[in-house]
Amino acid sequence: MRVIDEDGTQLGVMHPLAALDVARHKGLDLVEVAPNANPPVCRLMDYGRFRYEQTKRERESRKAQKNVTIKELRFGAKIDEHDLQVKGNNARRFLAAGDKVKLTVRFRGREVTHPDIGEGVIGRVIQEVGDLGTVEQPPRLEGRSMTAVLAPRKEAARARSQPSRQDEREEVDSRAQT
Repeated sequence: MRVIDEDGTQLGVMHPLAALDVARHKGLDLVEVAPNANPPVCRLMDYGRFRYEQTKRERESRKAQKNVTIKELRFGAKIDEHDLQVKGNNARRFLAAGDKVKLTVRFRGREVTHPDIGEGVIGRVIQEVGDLGTVEQPPRLEGRSMTAVLAPRKEAARARSQPSRQDEREEVDSRAQT
């Protein structure tokens, strides 16, 4: 087996017992890193410390991840103008928060024979929130419902992650008042 030292220098090809003796002498563990290589590659390392650092890196990468949630807004085909505005405002708020929005138009009875009405409803919502979101999945009829998915725009996400100076001043002022 080929043995690599803790600092990355190669110690050469050794018998497994000789490699174990070297590892014990240095107070380290002998870890097989490439068992399928010819000859197999082993490394001298402190395995407990290696596992600790690995879990620490995984934890840090999980912190950096953004969990994307999908918020669903349901409409009827005969939705009134004001109700549509309220739903549009909700979609705007969800997209500004960085969530995806699934728009669903439910058809009842014979309404399903007029999918153009559902496309019109979804199109009006998309047009209303077009500055905050992009169409990830265009309107598609599935059974008695038509769905479309909107994703937040990248520019809007960057603007949210970097608060403006004015926002910071207002936050400091509100803390000072309480």
